[in-house]
Amino acid sequence: MKARVIVTLKSGVLDPQGKAIEGALKGLGVDGLKSVRQGKIFDIELDGEDPAGARRRLSEACERLLANTIVENYAIEIA
Repeated sequence: MKARVIVTLKSGVLDPQGKAIEGALKGLGVDGLKSVRQGKIFDIELDGEDPAGARRRLSEACERLLANTIVENYAIEIA
């Protein structure tokens, strides 16, 4: 089974890397940008065919390692 975990900064948390990317894109002439926020994507392959069990295991992985839940949110997508 395949899954994707998307980790993003919570709203209100400063994102200096996103601001740097935004400035670089504007410097390259990319128009119409309002703001840029960066995040992380983890593509994960799991054993088994139980989506609920996979979601539980991935949620535990996010809480323990993949996301800093003080300043980050995460979303789990099961393919």
